[in-house]
Amino acid sequence: MQINIPGRESLTLTHLVLDFNGTIALDGLILPSVREKLEELNPLLKIHVLTADSNGSAATECEGFPVELHVIGKDNQREEKRKFISQLEQGVAVIGNGVNDELMFREADLSIAVIGKEGCATVTLMSSDIVVTDIIDGLDLLINHHRLIPTLRN
Repeated sequence: MQINIPGRESLTLTHLVLDFNGTIALDGLILPSVREKLEELNPLLKIHVLTADSNGSAATECEGFPVELHVIGKDNQREEKRKFISQLEQGVAVIGNGVNDELMFREADLSIAVIGKEGCATVTLMSSDIVVTDIIDGLDLLINHHRLIPTLRN
């Protein structure tokens, strides 16, 4: 996915990394319409769900979705998420909301913070490129990536 933003280097995105709880799920359950949006993005980006799986439901909830699920440990989650991003090839977009997402936001090429029903950690919010109030809006920014231009242009 190529995104040309005036006043900035163009972005070539190949990966999308999503946090699970608070981002694409609430209380361990995938939010409505997320599947449809991920299916739209699947031909454009390799999609990863990166989670500590606090509710123990990520594997069941992501079954049949066009995503690769990666469960991280309970300790040093911020560093684990950062390391995961750094091991992907260039062109990574991330969407999340928690404190443990902050370092991956700093590592990614494009970061979108979601202020949903769980809120968003301030440190992650301050590390983001864009802030949305709903995961569907965040995913739509990637599907209709011309929408990124007014927000990100210099």
